[in-house]
Amino acid sequence: MLDKKTPKEIAILQEGGRILSNILNRLAKQVHPGQNGQELNRLAEQWIRTAGGVPSFLNYHNFPAALCVSVNQTVVHGIPTARALKSGDIVGLDLGMLYKGFFTDMAVTLAVGEVTPEAKRLILAAKKALEVGIAQIRPDRAISDIGRAIEAYIKPLGYGIVRDLAGHGVGRQVHEDPLVMNFDNGKETEKMFPGLVIAIEPMIILGGDDRVEVGSNGWDVNSYDHSLTAHFEHTVAVTNKGHVIITK
Repeated sequence: MLDKKTPKEIAILQEGGRILSNILNRLAKQVHPGQNGQELNRLAEQWIRTAGGVPSFLNYHNFPAALCVSVNQTVVHGIPTARALKSGDIVGLDLGMLYKGFFTDMAVTLAVGEVTPEAKRLILAAKKALEVGIAQIRPDRAISDIGRAIEAYIKPLGYGIVRDLAGHGVGRQVHEDPLVMNFDNGKETEKMFPGLVIAIEPMIILGGDDRVEVGSNGWDVNSYDHSLTAHFEHTVAVTNKGHVIITK
C-alpha cells in the first residue's frame, strides 16, 4: 500500500525541499574548471547541517558521501573524488536531506566551462524530460503515465533511457514505493492520489544505448557505451488539483 502524507507533513517536506533546493543551487555556482567533487561534498554536508538537516545519502547502504558527483559517463551514484573538473565535462549533482523527520531528494546536471553542442542538447533534453514527467502528475492518473510521457519525448531524440534505475516514493524514507519508471514498460500501475510524494528522475544517455554497468568502486553507475549522460530530479507531491514541486 502506497504511503499518503498529510497536509501538515507535506508542509514540512516543502520547508525541507526549499532548503535543499537552495543548497543545491548554491553548489551549482561552485562548479567550475578546477573544482573537485570532494570539495563540493564538503560544502554540501556543511550547508545541510548548518540548515538543521542531516545528509541522507551519507552512510546510506554505506555510501561514503553526502553528495553524489557523477561526471560524464557516470549516470548516478558517483563517489566524490579529488579529480579536478575540466572545461568540457558535464557533472550531475544529486543531494538528499532529512529535515524534521522527512526526506527530500533533488538532482541537476551542469556544464563545466565550455561544453560541446551535443552535451548542451543532452542536458537540456534531460531537464525537459523531467518537466514532461512532472506534467503528468495529478490525481487519478496512473504512475506509469510519467514514464510513458518521458519515453515519448526522449526516444525520438535518439537518446538512451536508463531502464535499470527509476524514480521512487520518498518522504518517510530515502526510497519508498512506488517505483517510477522513465519508460513505458507496457503495464498500468497504481493511480496517483493526493498526499502521494514521489521523486521523478529521468536518466538519459547520449549514445542511444539504454544499458548501464556498475564501476569498480561498486557505486558509480556508468553508461555501457561510455557516452555522456544526464540526470535531473525533483521531489513532487500530488495535490487535489494537480501537484506541487517540493524541491523548488
